[in-house]
Parts: sequence; structure tokens; C-alpha cells
Amino acid sequence: MRTHAREWLEMAEKVHHYRRDRLMESELEELQTQIQEVRRLVKNRAERMKLKLGVESLEETLRRLGGMHYPKSSIVENVEFFLVAAIVILGFRAYFIQPFKIPTNSMWPSYYGMTGEVFAKPDDAPGYAARAFRLLAFGAQRRVAESPSDGAVSADFFENGEMAFTVKKGRHWLVLPTVVREYTFYVGGAPTSISVPVDFRDVDKMLREVYFGGEAEFAAYVRKITRNGTELTQSVMVVDENTRAKKRVVRIPLNRSVEKGDSVLEFDVLTGDQLFVDRVSYHFVKPSVGQGFVFRTGQIDSPYMRDRDTKRQIDEYYIKRLVGTPGDTLEIKDYTLFRNGKPITGTDAFDKNAQREDDYVGYRNTHDLEIGETMTVPTDQYMALGDNSADSQDSRYWGFISAKEVIGRPIFIYYPFTKRWGPKL
Repeated sequence: MRTHAREWLEMAEKVHHYRRDRLMESELEELQTQIQEVRRLVKNRAERMKLKLGVESLEETLRRLGGMHYPKSSIVENVEFFLVAAIVILGFRAYFIQPFKIPTNSMWPSYYGMTGEVFAKPDDAPGYAARAFRLLAFGAQRRVAESPSDGAVSADFFENGEMAFTVKKGRHWLVLPTVVREYTFYVGGAPTSISVPVDFRDVDKMLREVYFGGEAEFAAYVRKITRNGTELTQSVMVVDENTRAKKRVVRIPLNRSVEKGDSVLEFDVLTGDQLFVDRVSYHFVKPSVGQGFVFRTGQIDSPYMRDRDTKRQIDEYYIKRLVGTPGDTLEIKDYTLFRNGKPITGTDAFDKNAQREDDYVGYRNTHDLEIGETMTVPTDQYMALGDNSADSQDSRYWGFISAKEVIGRPIFIYYPFTKRWGPKL
């Protein structure tokens, strides 16, 4: 009964706070008197009947004075709770800690974007129990292109040698609208497709690995069939269903035959690193060279920051490595990044890129940092490069980042549960 009475006191306090500017002085005094009486009974551990009479008297007062706040159903209470929780979470996210997912591999191997794990044979693929574990632990989602018939396998390729794809609308978890890349294989001329997130780029690489053993072997195979005079079908295909953009493609046989129901290509898409970004520190201290660096792109004025088809400004969150602060001069020589004439320091990623060790590929001369070129960081600007310099579009392409667009720094990888889980600066 005392527990019951405390619940009524909580409701009465809520009505008092919500309604005190609307009630007359006599009504407020009546409500406060009732609250104090029930609180006294609870404190003095009054017998059950006295508590019951006190609560009933308080309830009668609440019915008269509570307005829309009493009586209140459990549904309304739950909705109110979740609304308040949402406001708190969104406020915390906006001003303190923000979750961030890395979609691409421009910062690999410091941070992983989405990667593919291919299965060359059906027996290599994990079973149902292992798939469930991999989904929970690594965000692994299976993709299978199943053969619609018996026959030889072929696929379309763009003129630059990349496997052809179409960007189209799709569904995430079968419900949420998203944009996907769709790759199509042909078995005896019958199509079978496979869809992946639009930022996932490993399908072409995995196809070459499974069918030919790697990039060099695929290139040698294409040269061979070209020399032999093999006739290849050429056509034009839509590469973006939204803009109706088109590209020329050529259909290349993949030197393998399958039976109906076989997998033409089967792999798992492993989620990119998901991390927390500290949004507070940079309000009090300036960013330091070598830190992971999260910023918005909406104010970067460059053709590389505009959608190729719609020409609209790209306004997204990017993560790179901070390499230059105002006044610094940057240059790349022999895979090493130089800052103000000396090899840059501040994090292991700089040293490993210079030595090209532990999967770091070294910094590459391109665009505004061609061989012999330098870049000097202006006032109130920063310069950022990806750790995977050979596959990163960064300040070499689109220039500097305004200090006003800086969001924060990564502090913790919370998913997936790999050896990279934990603090990560």
C-alpha cells in the first residue's frame, strides 16, 4: 500500500508542476495539502486503511484539478516516455557523442568500410547457425546470384574494364528505401542479378578472384580472347535509373559453365566500422595533426563535391586523417607525406604509409599534389587525406575544409565485434 501511495504522490507532483500556473491559489493549496498528508502517512508507516483513505482523497482532488494530465492511460504514459527519451538521445547525439558508420575503404586499414568475403565453392559458405552469428557479430549479409538455367556464364563490362552495374532504388531490410548497385550475370543468355549497397565496390574484385584467380589473370584472359578474335557483343546500358545516364558495355564470357540452381557468385557483405565521434573536444581545443577527423562536406566548393549527374552539392559526413593545419605546407615524395619540409609525424599511420607496411599502401601523387607540387593550408582551414591514399578522394581532389565544418574526432569503434573493437583514434 505504501508503494501504491508513492506512485500516487509521483502523479500528484507531476500534476502540480504541469498545472500550477493554471490553478487558482485555493486549488493549489488544496492539492499541496493533500500531497503533504499522503507523504506524512507514508513516512510514518501508517496502517493500511489510513493510507487507503489518504490516497482516495488525493485521487478525488487530482480528478478535479488534473486537467488533461489526469487521468492518463498507460499508452499515453509510454508515448510520453519514448518522446522524452528520443529528445534526450537526439540532443546527446547533436552535442556530445554521435554514431558514425564508415561506408567506404578510403581510411583502410585504420578504419574498415564495407568489405566482401567471397565463397568460391558452395561448401565454403557458412551454415545457418554460423550465418546468424556472423550477422550479429559482424553485420554479415549474404548475397547470392543463382543460375536461372544451365549454360556458360558471362557478364557486361564498361570500357574501362570494370564490371557493369546499374544504380537503382532498392530496400534495406526489405522495408527502408535505399539506393543499390545491381550487377547482372548471364547464364546461357538468361539474366540473374545481385544487389549490394551503392558504396560497396568489391563485386568486381571478387568476380575476378573466383573466376580467374585475380586481376592479372583476368587481364591476361581478356588479352587472349581478344587476340583469338572472339566476337564480343557490345551495347549501351542504363547505369543510373534516376538520371537515365548510359554507358557503353561489352559482354565477356567468364570461361565457366554452371547448372540451374548453382550459385554464379556468392559472398557476404561485412558492415563497415561503426564508431562514436566526440563532438565536444573541438569546442575547447584545436584539432591536432594525426587525429581522425570527421567533417561535413556541404561548404566544400569543388566539382568533386557535386553529384556527377544532378550537379547538386554533396552534404555528407566524411572521415579522413588530419594532415595540415593553417599555415602548413604539404608535399608527397616517394610514398611519404612531408609537412613543412619534414616527414609528417603524429600517428603510426603516417609512418606505416611511408614504409608501406601492414597493408598501408603509401601516399600517392595525384591532382593538387602531383610530383613536385605543394599545398599550403589557408587561415581557418584544414587539410585531410585518407590513409588508403590509392583509393581515397580527399583534399588532393577537393581542397581544404573550413574550420566551421569540423564535427569531431572518432573515439571508439562499437561495432562490429572484431579485433578493431574499442578505442580508436
